[in-house]
Amino acid sequence: MELEWRIGTSNLSREALLPLVPLDLVWRPALASMPPQFDVLGAGTVESVREIAVEFSRFHLGTFPARGGNKNARWPGDHRLKEIGAECMAIGGMFSSDMAIDLGTANTLVYVKGKGVILNEPSVVAYYFKDGQKKILAVGEDARLMLGRTPGSIQAIRPLRDGVIADFDVAESMIKELIKKVHKRGFFPKPRVIVCVPHGATPVEKRAIRQSVEAAGARKAGLIAEPIAAAMGAGLPITDPTGNMVVDIGGGTTEVAVLSLSDIVYAMSVRVGGDRMDESIVSYIRRKHNVQIGEATAERIKTTIGCARMPENGRGQSMEVRGVDMLNGVPTQFEINQGQVAEAVLEPVQQIVDAVMSTLEVTPPDLAGDIVDRGVMLTGGGALLGGLDLAIREQTGLAVSVADNALHCVAIGTGTALEYEKQLRHVIDYES
Repeated sequence: MELEWRIGTSNLSREALLPLVPLDLVWRPALASMPPQFDVLGAGTVESVREIAVEFSRFHLGTFPARGGNKNARWPGDHRLKEIGAECMAIGGMFSSDMAIDLGTANTLVYVKGKGVILNEPSVVAYYFKDGQKKILAVGEDARLMLGRTPGSIQAIRPLRDGVIADFDVAESMIKELIKKVHKRGFFPKPRVIVCVPHGATPVEKRAIRQSVEAAGARKAGLIAEPIAAAMGAGLPITDPTGNMVVDIGGGTTEVAVLSLSDIVYAMSVRVGGDRMDESIVSYIRRKHNVQIGEATAERIKTTIGCARMPENGRGQSMEVRGVDMLNGVPTQFEINQGQVAEAVLEPVQQIVDAVMSTLEVTPPDLAGDIVDRGVMLTGGGALLGGLDLAIREQTGLAVSVADNALHCVAIGTGTALEYEKQLRHVIDYES
C-alpha cells in the first residue's frame, strides 16, 4: 500500500499527529517515540516532504523506510507527494511565518502575515572585529543608542543608504537578527518574504537586496515598488481606473508616483529624504552658530520643532541644543527656533516639491484631472515634517493630505501584497 500521512507543525502535539499515521507503517511507533521538543515543519514541496519523512525514519530506525520496519511501506508517487504538500501548506498556513519587510534607510518594519506590523526597529547595526571578521554586537534600537558614542573597537553604522544596501554583509546580519526577533523561538520555517524597493533602484541594487534577504534565511524573496506599497498602505483605491498620486518621503529617498489599475503610470525617485534634512540642519548650525552637532541631535531637532514653512512671526517654537563649539572645542548649549529650521531644510523641501511638479507635468490629462479631484497623499516619516503638506499645496494648487499612519504605510502596503499575493502577483518581482 502507498504511504499516506500528513505533516503538521510544531504547534501540534504528537498525540494530535498520531491518528494521522497508518497503523501498519513504521511511522507510528517512530512518531510515538519522538521527544516533545522535536519540531515537525510544514512544507509545500516534494523535496521537503521527502526530507522530513526520511528524518522520521532515521530518528527511529536509522534507516530508510523501505529498508527497515515494515517492508511493505514504500514511497508514494510524486502526484501523491504533491497532494501531501498541499495539505501541509493548508495546515501550516495557520501558523504562517511569511513576512513583508519595509527595508528603510532609517527604520526597518516587519509585517507578519495575519498579524500586521509587529516590529519597527532603526536600521542600525553595531559590530566589532574579531579574527578579521565582523561580529554583530547589537541591532535596531540598541545599536541606534550607540551612534556617535562608540569606542574605536566598535562601529555603529546604517547598512542602507538612499534606500538601497551599502554594506551587504552587515545588511544580511541585520535582516537575520530582525527575523529572529519576529520568531522568538530558535527553530522556525524559512519564510517567504516580500521587500519593498525604491522605484529608481538599479538591477544591481535590487539583486543585492534579494540576495541579502535570501542569505538571511528566506526561502523565497519578492520585491515590490515602494510607491505601490505606500499607496496601498494609505488606503488609496489603486485598483480603480482612476489616477492616484502618492508621495512617499523616506529616510533616503522620496518616491513620487501616479498610479492606476494597480500599477505605476509614471514615477520619479529622488535621493532626498529625512537623512538629507538632518544633514542640512547639521550644516546650517555649523555655518550659523559655529557649533558641531551629531546626526541624532539633528533628527531630534527635526522631529521636535521641524517645519517646512517659515512661521508667521519668523521664529515659532524653540528648543535648547547641545554641541561642540568649533572655535574653542568645548561643549556648549544654544537655542534654535522653527524659523531657523525652516531655513535649514529649505533646499531638500524644494527638491521634493520640484519632483511633485515634474511628475504632474508628464501625467496624462485624464489622470491629472483625477488627481485634481482626489488630491495628493503624503506617506513616510518625512511626511510628518510640520507644514510640508502646506508647502506643496502652495506651489501645486492641489489638495494635499498626510496619511493617517504615515510611518507604517509602506510596511502595511507590502503586507497587503503578501496577503493578496495571487491578485497582486503582477506587481511582485520574484525574478530580477
